[in-house]
Amino acid sequence: MEYTFSNKMNALAPSAIREILKATSQPGIIPFAAGNPAPEAFPTDAVREISARLLAERPIDCLQYSITEGYTPLRERVRLDLQQRLHAGAQGDDLIITSGAQQVMDLATKVLCNEGDCVIAETPSFIGSLNTFRSYGVRLRGVPLQDDGMDVDVLEKILREEKNVRFIYTIPNYQNPGGCTLSPAKRHRLYELALRHGVLILEDNPYGDLCYEGETPPCIKSMDTDGIVIYAGSFSKILAPGIRVGYALAPQPIIAKMTVGKQAGDVHSAIFSQLLVDAWMQDYDVAAHVAKICAIYRSKRDLMCGGLAPAVAADALRFRQPAGGLFLWCDLPAQTEMLAFTQAALAKSVAVVPGSAFTVEPGEKVNAVRLNFSTPTNDQLRQGVAVLNEVLGV
Repeated sequence: MEYTFSNKMNALAPSAIREILKATSQPGIIPFAAGNPAPEAFPTDAVREISARLLAERPIDCLQYSITEGYTPLRERVRLDLQQRLHAGAQGDDLIITSGAQQVMDLATKVLCNEGDCVIAETPSFIGSLNTFRSYGVRLRGVPLQDDGMDVDVLEKILREEKNVRFIYTIPNYQNPGGCTLSPAKRHRLYELALRHGVLILEDNPYGDLCYEGETPPCIKSMDTDGIVIYAGSFSKILAPGIRVGYALAPQPIIAKMTVGKQAGDVHSAIFSQLLVDAWMQDYDVAAHVAKICAIYRSKRDLMCGGLAPAVAADALRFRQPAGGLFLWCDLPAQTEMLAFTQAALAKSVAVVPGSAFTVEPGEKVNAVRLNFSTPTNDQLRQGVAVLNEVLGV
C-alpha cells in the first residue's frame, strides 16, 4: 500500500540530533552530541525513597486518572517557588503542568498560531522547539545571536516588517545551542518591543538553575506587568528528564486554551511523576541538590574548555565559555568545513552536532558545531577533546 502523509508532516524532517544520537548508542562512541544529565547528577536515592512511599501509602492516587491542569498541590508549590525565587507570576497568571517543557511549545503554538503566521526565534535555536513550530505550518524568522543574546536591532527590524507575528521564542539563559545569556538591557528592550508591537514572548528557561558563574539575570516573566509572557519551565535538568514534568506560567486565558489543547493530546501528564516531584520539592533540599549538580557541570565545562584551549590558541576553533547550561557552541574557521569535521570526528568515535541542525530559516550559512559536556564522563571529555584537537590539526 502507498501511504500518504499530511502536508505538515511531509515538510518535517527527522531531528538531526536524534539521528546522531543513534550513533552514540554504539559501544565506544564519546557522546559530545547528547544533552543528557550526568548519571551522578540524578537524586536516585530520593526518587527511590519517594516512589516506595507513594506506592505504599497512596497507590490509587499514583495510578488513577487526574485533572488536565495538573496535580493541584504541585501547581501551587511551583507557583509559590516561582514567586519567591524569580519574582515571576502576576495576579492574572495561571499555571499548567505539562509533559516536559517541550509540550509547552506545542500547546502555545497550537492555541496561538494559524498556518502562515510568523514566529520569531533566535538563530541558532533548539531544534525540538523549531520542529514543533514548523509542524503547525508557521513561518519562522531568525534573529542572530550575539555574545549577550539575540540582536535586538534585527528583532526590531523584523517586527516592523512582519504583520502577523504571534510570538517571539527565546531561551534567555545559557541558550541551547549558543551558550550565551541575554543581557538585562536586552531583556528590557525585548519586552518593550514585544509590548509595542502587540506580540507575545515565549520564554523557555530549562537551564536557568544551572548557573556556574555570577548570577542568572532576572527572568523576562518577572517584568511582565502586561500579560505578554508565557514562561516555560522544567524539572528535566534538575531532577530527571525521564519523568517528563514541565510547566507553563502564563495569563489565565492562554492557560485555559492550553488546557483544552492538552485534553485533546494526552489528557493529563503522568500523575505518578507529578506526585513524585511534589514530594521531592516538599521533603528534600532542592537548593542543595542544584548546588551539587552545578558543581559537577562547572567541573565538566572547565575540563572541556581547558582541553580545547590549544585549538583556540591555534585559531582552529572559537567559542564563548558559557556561564551555565550544558553546551558549547564552537565556530570553525573557513578552511574547516563543518560536515567534513563532524564526519571526521565520528570516524574517530566522537559524536558532535553540526550547527546546521539549529538554523531557523532555509539557506542560513553556518560553520559551527555544538558540543555537550554534561553527558560524557570526565575520561571521555579528556579523550574526546584530544580527538577534536587532532581532527583540527592541533
